[in-house]
Amino acid sequence: MSVLVVGASAAGLTTAEALRRKGFRDPITVLGAEYHRPYDRPPLSKQFLLGDWDETRTRLRPDTMLTALDAEFVLGDPAVALDGHTVHTTSGRSLTADHVVIATGLTPRRLPGPDLEGVHVLRTLDDAAALRRSLTPEVQVVVVGDGVLGAEIAATVCKLGLSVTLAGPQAALMEAQLGAVVGGLLGELHTAAGVELRLGVAVDGLTGVGGRVSGVRLANGDLLPADVVVVALGAAPATGWLEGSGLTVENGVVCDEYCRAADGVYAAGDVARWRAEDRLVRLENRTNATEQALCVAANILGERQPYRPIPYFWTDQFSTRLQVHGRPSADLTIAEGNIGERFVAHYRDAGRIVGVLGWNAPKQTRAHRQHLVRT
Repeated sequence: MSVLVVGASAAGLTTAEALRRKGFRDPITVLGAEYHRPYDRPPLSKQFLLGDWDETRTRLRPDTMLTALDAEFVLGDPAVALDGHTVHTTSGRSLTADHVVIATGLTPRRLPGPDLEGVHVLRTLDDAAALRRSLTPEVQVVVVGDGVLGAEIAATVCKLGLSVTLAGPQAALMEAQLGAVVGGLLGELHTAAGVELRLGVAVDGLTGVGGRVSGVRLANGDLLPADVVVVALGAAPATGWLEGSGLTVENGVVCDEYCRAADGVYAAGDVARWRAEDRLVRLENRTNATEQALCVAANILGERQPYRPIPYFWTDQFSTRLQVHGRPSADLTIAEGNIGERFVAHYRDAGRIVGVLGWNAPKQTRAHRQHLVRT
């Protein structure tokens, strides 16, 4: 019984490792679109962009561990089509296996308009390296996007001592994810550090001179001068290559509760949208990539393990770490500590705790997570 994993990042690598730990000794092939060995994405917007880490430190495993995995890594050859259990690649390869795991992740969204020099996205190691090279002294940086990635990039650029403006349509940073109260606290954190926030107004487009970006135009007519623009407007599941595959693709690869998209075909990580009780769920975070891959490996081996995670993500901005368990709602109460300093908050829905947030309180947050397990 052979396994082909399409995607060589956290979800793909974890699938292969979990299969080996469970005693699977048949062939495993890991197909990756990038030439890089599997690496971790969360540090790209922080430690790597800041210059504290090099490429080697972002790797998920050293070469010795990858060799010991006894899997074939086919890198730098993106998948372009799926026909049953056969994956076709850009170079013309056709790879077939008894089980196929789709772990192709996300594709960053871009602003419409002509390609301009100085405009960046941040998804891959190469993206991060190109952005880091552009952050030279005296440049004016504008980050377009008020979610977690945009906020992290703005914080890192500010720590580098550069002038940075963050623009986005929400009234507060990460408001859709964390609510107005925590979003307001994040805004105060950024403003105090020197980030200029232009929130509550959408970005209308970019301006350029001689093929190079010169500014960001807001919907209200204002123009933000820029030498470097980072677009952090979210990302879409990387599913274009699955057109004509027969799989159900709707905001991700649609799966059952066992992460199975079809007979012998599974999905894991950011690209997977699976059935959880009476709805379809898709999560974009590092923890889900690992946990879902473990579940996929178990189900390939016949364990029939439904995937029922408690969502979790974290973000580091300046000297503050936020940890979020569950699903935040609009109803927030402080459960421990003092708001604005070190605290734990509960999010409730119909009186039931559905989310827990920790602000610089890792131990306390882990303890409060038990409320989600019990309810």
